[in-house]
Amino acid sequence: MTRCHREIIAATLIECVFECVAYTRHMTAFQGSLLDLCEETGPGALGSTVRRTILDHGAWIDVRPGWIAGADALFERLMQAVPWRAEKRHMYDRIVDVPRLLKFYDEGEPLPDVMLEQAKQALDTHYAEELGEPFRTAGLCLYRDGRDSVAWHGDRIGRGGTDDTMVAIISIGTPRSLLLRPRGGGGHTLRHDLGHGDLIVMGGSCQRTWEHSIPKTTRPTGPRISIQFRLRGVR
Repeated sequence: MTRCHREIIAATLIECVFECVAYTRHMTAFQGSLLDLCEETGPGALGSTVRRTILDHGAWIDVRPGWIAGADALFERLMQAVPWRAEKRHMYDRIVDVPRLLKFYDEGEPLPDVMLEQAKQALDTHYAEELGEPFRTAGLCLYRDGRDSVAWHGDRIGRGGTDDTMVAIISIGTPRSLLLRPRGGGGHTLRHDLGHGDLIVMGGSCQRTWEHSIPKTTRPTGPRISIQFRLRGVR
C-alpha cells in the first residue's frame, strides 16, 4: 500500500467519524418515539379516546395522547417548511427576545403541511356541536431547547377575554411540561407532559379563569413544536 493510499483511507475514516458524531448529536437533540413507527399516518380517532377533566370556574381540558400518527416525521417536515422567525417584545423598560420561534397562519392562509389541514378538519368535526364554529387560525411555536419557554398567560386577546372559547394544541417533538393553574395563582397546578403527537384542548372559561405556561428546564431536552388552533377573534 502506497503512502497516497494510506492518506486517502485515513481521510475517509476521519470523515466517517465526523458524520457519525453529527448524526449522534442530531439524535440527542430530537429522539423520536418508539410508538410512532406505524405505517398509517395522520390524526387518529377522537370520540371516546378523548379524556375530559372538569376544572373550576366553568373551565375544562380534553387530552388525547398520541393523536397524530407519524408525528415525528411531521416534526421534521415542519422544521424545514415553516419560515420560523424570532420576535422581540417590551418588558418593563427594555426590549427582550421572545424565548421561542414563531409563525402565525391567519384565516384563509394555507397551512404548511397537509397533516395540519387533516387535524383541523378532524377537530372541527369532533367539536362542531359543542363549539358551533370551526377553528380558523393556527399559531406555531418552536421551543428549541430547555431555555425556550412561555410565561403564565391566558389567550384573552379579543373574544377570549369575555367569552367561553376553545384552543386546541398539538405537540410534536420532544415532550415538554405544560402547566395549568387558576388565574392569579393560589390553587393546585396541573401538569401535562406533551409531545410526539399529543393533543390538549382548553375549553369553557379556561382562557379567562386559568393560566398556562411552558416553563424553562435545566434538563437536557430536544426541540418541540406546538400547533395551536384558535377561533376567529381569539389570540
